[in-house]
Amino acid sequence: MGIVGHLMKRVSPRLAAISESATMAITNQAAQMKAAGEDVISFGAGEPDFPTPGHIVEAARQAASDPRNHKYTANSGLPDLREAIAAFTRDHGGPQVRAADVLVTNGGKQAVYQSFAALLDRGDEAIVPAPYWVTYPEAIKLAGGVPVEVPTTSEAGFKVTVDQLEEARTDRTKLLVFVSPSNPTGAVYTPEETRSIGLWAAQHDVWVVTDEIYQHLTYAPTPFTSIVTVTPELEDRWVIVSGVAKTFAMTGWRVGWMIGPGDIIKAASNLQSHLTSNVSNVSQRAALAALTGPLEPMSAMRDAFDRRRRTMYRMLSEIPGVTCVEPQGAFYCFPDLTGLIGVEFSDDLAIAAHLLDRAKVAIVPGEAFGAPNHARLSYALSDEDLERGLVRMRSVLV
Repeated sequence: MGIVGHLMKRVSPRLAAISESATMAITNQAAQMKAAGEDVISFGAGEPDFPTPGHIVEAARQAASDPRNHKYTANSGLPDLREAIAAFTRDHGGPQVRAADVLVTNGGKQAVYQSFAALLDRGDEAIVPAPYWVTYPEAIKLAGGVPVEVPTTSEAGFKVTVDQLEEARTDRTKLLVFVSPSNPTGAVYTPEETRSIGLWAAQHDVWVVTDEIYQHLTYAPTPFTSIVTVTPELEDRWVIVSGVAKTFAMTGWRVGWMIGPGDIIKAASNLQSHLTSNVSNVSQRAALAALTGPLEPMSAMRDAFDRRRRTMYRMLSEIPGVTCVEPQGAFYCFPDLTGLIGVEFSDDLAIAAHLLDRAKVAIVPGEAFGAPNHARLSYALSDEDLERGLVRMRSVLV
């Protein structure tokens, strides 16, 4: 029996078919090299380089000293936090939701997985515009669904059109994954584009799972638009997933949420009761402080990301053979490396390996996001490291 056959005997085919997160793999490899003393600059991690604001940390410190937080609490989340999430959503361009519409999860990834698990039956198709975050297709497959990738182009700003969605739709189409601002491209849909896609989904009874975790990281001229808010015609066929990780520099605290119709939230809550039960109470108290506290730290981080965004876009565009669409949101650039493919490099994987080996610079190959010959580079790192890393890239590519 071969190695693959042996693996399939020991591990369920469902999990054996799932790939490791490419972004986490690159991040871990870069961390191991740093631990070994190498001066590695990583553009791989999708997390802010800022510490969590002090008032949030203080709220967690106080929560850790309160015996109430040492016990199990409600599976769906602390009541005060669920209310705060609903209010924050209403106050920042979202729909008129209630605390009962909210399920607090262990980070945004769990919210994504549980949304698909609650909506998809075996064989149901989920349309996923590409480039996409690496977790979407894998979570869809874990839930029994079939991811249907719809490629977008840099010429279109990495935004999908209604015509493309209609071409991909079949009688098995159950949902659309809609992401604006986008990870990995930084694309932001205009209000008009967003509404047209929402109307298409409403017309064909297609559910929309909208990942809004980057909603507070948009840069002029395109504002964030919630597809739920601008498309009341969707009625109750939508789920919002989000969290505090990106906006408040809280990736390690693991607090996300999903918002949706009562039956979907109830089903996801039932799943969570067997999967993880309640989220850490200390982390939930920290998230409550984030959502109800001062927003100046959030604005300061956003301004820094905007500055770094412009620097990275400019420096990438100056590398011969590299073209780049200027990102309008999140904290990623997604350059096209096609001009570098040829005699020396066979594909984006080879370029990434070359950069890590020769320049000690880590990037994530675009193939992981459904876009070969591209790469994702995060600008959520210090201004100094960002510029040093890009100078190193140019030095080994030109």
